[in-house]
Amino acid sequence: MNTFSLQRSRRQRQRYQEIAEVFLRHGFGYLFERLGPEWAPPGRSSRSGQQPVSPVTEQDLPVHFRQALEELGPTFVKLGQVLSTRPDLLPPSYIAELSKLQDAVPPVPWEAIREVIIQELGRAPEEVFASITPEPLGAASLGQVYAATLANGADLVIKVQRPNIQPTIATDLEILQALAPAAQRTPEGRIHDFVAEAEDFAYTLNNELDYRLEGRNADRFRDNFADEPLVHVPHVYWGYTTPRVLVMERICGVKIDDVTAVAEAGYDRHQVAVNAARMVIKEVLEDGFFHADVHPGNFVVMPGEVIGVMDFGKMGYLRDQDRSDAISFYAAVVSLDADGIVDQLVRMGAAGSEVDRKALSRDIERILYKYYNVSLGDINIQGLTDVALPIIHRHHLRLPSNFGLLLQTLGMIQGMALTLDPDFDVWGFSEPYMRQMTWRLALPRRNWSQNLLRQGREWSDLISNLPRTGNRLLEKAERGDLLQIGLKDAVPLMTQMDRLTTRLALTLLLAALTISLALLVPVATAGSLLQSLVMVGFALAVGLTLWLFFSILRGTR
Repeated sequence: MNTFSLQRSRRQRQRYQEIAEVFLRHGFGYLFERLGPEWAPPGRSSRSGQQPVSPVTEQDLPVHFRQALEELGPTFVKLGQVLSTRPDLLPPSYIAELSKLQDAVPPVPWEAIREVIIQELGRAPEEVFASITPEPLGAASLGQVYAATLANGADLVIKVQRPNIQPTIATDLEILQALAPAAQRTPEGRIHDFVAEAEDFAYTLNNELDYRLEGRNADRFRDNFADEPLVHVPHVYWGYTTPRVLVMERICGVKIDDVTAVAEAGYDRHQVAVNAARMVIKEVLEDGFFHADVHPGNFVVMPGEVIGVMDFGKMGYLRDQDRSDAISFYAAVVSLDADGIVDQLVRMGAAGSEVDRKALSRDIERILYKYYNVSLGDINIQGLTDVALPIIHRHHLRLPSNFGLLLQTLGMIQGMALTLDPDFDVWGFSEPYMRQMTWRLALPRRNWSQNLLRQGREWSDLISNLPRTGNRLLEKAERGDLLQIGLKDAVPLMTQMDRLTTRLALTLLLAALTISLALLVPVATAGSLLQSLVMVGFALAVGLTLWLFFSILRGTR
């Protein structure tokens, strides 16, 4: 019995039938067999169903996989783009093929787009804008972009979502999330969490369908670069922006990878490469919020070698710990330390406890051997990533999703920089920023102090509750209810608890003193009274720490 057909609506069954037929035609009928008989396409068996149009060889499967995704429309094109950053999920041949996915489709007629604008803004576009060009500047799977102007002469770009696209995507996501538990029961499910992957993909794609989020991404990116005049982020016109219509300032310039046009415009190609590299270093290392759709069409060169950035629908996020992990991983790679790389992969959670550390270290050493005595400037990030893909897949390394996105971003940016200036050393340029960021992540910060204070309050609650808890323990001990411990045996226990309380109190005082001094360091000027107080405070903190350390040693003898 086909449980899918019983539990899903007619619309979902029809769409699932379409998805299944496309994959069957491209030679992927075996996938349905692995999911189980209940997932055979409605009305037909995956064994006896439609055969491929032509025989599909093992070598052809990656190409057919990409073609099947393109044929199935926007949800699956987006899925393929996500999978192209996940070498832990697919073999290298599939990753290479999915990187060719084109998010360009024939445009929807203007009249259909015009109706969407009317629905969203409540008026015809001719009434809202001074002018609007019916021919789109670009057409992608989710939306189309048009040029327009306001009455005050401001040039705009209007991004409009394709009509009736949300129901189709909603149905596709429901099907993928229903398939995930079945995939989880396959042997691969012991390695990957397909249910969580499906939920993450649905969350990301639903966010892309709300253009207001893209507008907020642009505002956040602009705020991060407020003090960087060499990066220009277009203004969002919120008065005309809705979930399905995004109106932004139109920026014009030379495509960043058009070397001839950049030179003819009189721009310094080396400076453009420097500005692009500086932008990426800041967004990745300093902000942890980076532009993850770095194809050349989203970047233009403007007067003064300013980098104009467009399209903020696909962004990457890195927590402080993620950035710290990335820097530690970078340091291990630069040191050609295979065991250090394995250790860092384990700390990051990319390699589980079941990984064969010796085999993984041996495979990594083989890669590092190729780069022995090779200067950093001669190491190509994309080439290094391509060499690492088989190892990632062979050892089932589970890279955090943003790390795959980050590697792809860094590789493409390095490629653009080298196109502009073949002698540009991205690694050498980034090294000082890496060192600076290492210290910044290690030193106390506002969030760090807040976390420590919160933990201090928790310890304070514990200490304040110790006497009451101790009395209860003594009462139970007197009655013989606490592991048959009598009052005589409880006295040493209470003595140890008293020592513990004292040490905890001293620890809290030292933590508070350290936090206070850390907050005073940035404002203390040389030779001032405040600097003297800070120095005395540090001496006191060191003395108390040493005293506490030796007291603990004595207590353990």
